[in-house]
Order: sequence, then C-alpha cells, then structure tokens
Amino acid sequence: MIDIPFRRDLAIEYGRPDRLSPLVRRVTARNPSAFTFLGTGTYIVGQGDVVVIDPGPDLAEHRSALLSCLEGERVSHILITHTHEDHCGGARAFQDRVEAPTYGFGPHPADESQPVEAGADMAFAPDHRLAEGDSLAGPDWRIEVLHTPGHLSNHLCFALAEEQALFTGDHVMGWSTTVIAPPNGHMGAYLQNLRRLTERSDRRYYPTHGAPIDEPQAYVAALLEHRRQREAAILDCLRAGRTRMTDIVETLYRDVPRHLHPAAAQSVAAHLIHLAEEGVIGPDPLGGTLSVER
Repeated sequence: MIDIPFRRDLAIEYGRPDRLSPLVRRVTARNPSAFTFLGTGTYIVGQGDVVVIDPGPDLAEHRSALLSCLEGERVSHILITHTHEDHCGGARAFQDRVEAPTYGFGPHPADESQPVEAGADMAFAPDHRLAEGDSLAGPDWRIEVLHTPGHLSNHLCFALAEEQALFTGDHVMGWSTTVIAPPNGHMGAYLQNLRRLTERSDRRYYPTHGAPIDEPQAYVAALLEHRRQREAAILDCLRAGRTRMTDIVETLYRDVPRHLHPAAAQSVAAHLIHLAEEGVIGPDPLGGTLSVER
C-alpha cells in the first residue's frame, strides 16, 4: 500500500491553545481514542470577533479551556462539520455560555430501517443550515462552505479565504484514513469529494483530528491512491474465493489489532458497495453473493 504521510508525532497540551497561524488557534479536548487520535481539535478563527469550529465533546474541562482562551472576545458563529458527538456533543452547553448561533448542514440523518451508529449526536440540530457555496464573514475572516458527504452525508468543510486554508473535519484527517461506515457513510461520495479537493488551491488543511497538513494536494493524492489499492486488494480476495467479510478483513487487515476489525469491516463494506455501484462486482455486495463482473 502507498505510504501516506501521516503525522503521529503531534505534541499537544490539553486545555492550552496552540497558535497555528495569525488567524487560527486550536484547543484539543481530552478525548483520545482509536478513532479520535489525541482528541478533538476545536478551532478558533479570527481575533476579537471569532468563529469556533467543532466545539467538541460534552466535556466540562474542554468547555472551560475554550472559555478561558476566548476571554475578552466575542464568538459570532459556532460551525459544525458533522453530527458526531466528538465534534458537536458539547455544542449546546458551549452555546449557552457564549450566546452564539450554531451553523451546520442539518441534524443527523435518521433512517428508521437502520440502527443509529455509535457516536451519532441525534440531539443536535443547527440554528442555521448551511449549503454548498454559502459564505460567512467577520472583521478579519471570510469562510466559504463546502458540502463534502462521504464520512457522513451532512459533512461540511470550511475554507478560510485569507489564508487559503481548509478546515476538513473528518473528511481528511492528519493521522489516519477516514472511516466510511454505511449506510450513511458513502465511499463513492467520499472519493468524489476527495477529487474535488485536488482542484482547489488550498495551502494548508486543518483536520479536526491530527496535525495541520502543509502539502494538501500530495496528501489527498495519496489518500485516493490508497483507496484505489484497497479496492484492488478486495477484488483479489474475491477472485481467490474469499467472499466472507471476516475472511476479507483478516486478509487485508492482518496487521491491525482485532478490536479494530469491526471498523475495518465497515470500510470494506463501503468499498464493496462502491464496486457494485460502479458495476465491477455484483449483484449484492452485502447479501452473500459476490462476483467479479470485469
């Protein structure tokens, strides 16, 4: 597999703001895990009148750290990249303290035929809904909205015009690939929106998990190649007669701890659905009948 230039040597101090650029600060929540890396990075953009991106989980310690960092400033907007609890679980409690409206694509998508995935924030709904191409502005910043479904159908990225920077949420992470978990996670949409990023001229990405990415075009190209190679490996498994999910996961993720295999299986399922949608396999990637069409 291609070597993606992840940075896992990030040094942080919980509760203390990191100055990342003239306009951008980050405060990291103490919620480290196998899926959040060192924790959720909440971004503060601007000086004086500021926007807060992804206020993070509902942790009093993190909320207190944000309020301390923001002393003497006014929060005008609270932006949510998507409705997972590690990104917006603390939004309402934070909003109550700073009295600023929340902005996002919409509430978490509900499908009565499907179980609610772990980590979904079903209670959150933004005060104001955002769509592709919307823009927000403050005294020293202007942010453009990109709708980037894939990780989740309501996922947004936020472009900071003044610094040619993009806040990527979980669409692009600094330390790992993104989990795509059907049914709301969609590999085809994810790949399409990664390719969209290659057409932009951003100079830096700020992921919610992990370090800033300073060569974003090469980074996204590596992510796309990784997914292409992963799908090729899945097809090799099918051609070899390994058509059970457990067999595919154990073959492709033999170096991954077994407690992470369920998450790996979700990504494999997303790839299988994508291959079926593209007509490469058929007829039903999750119904037990897998075959290579071409």
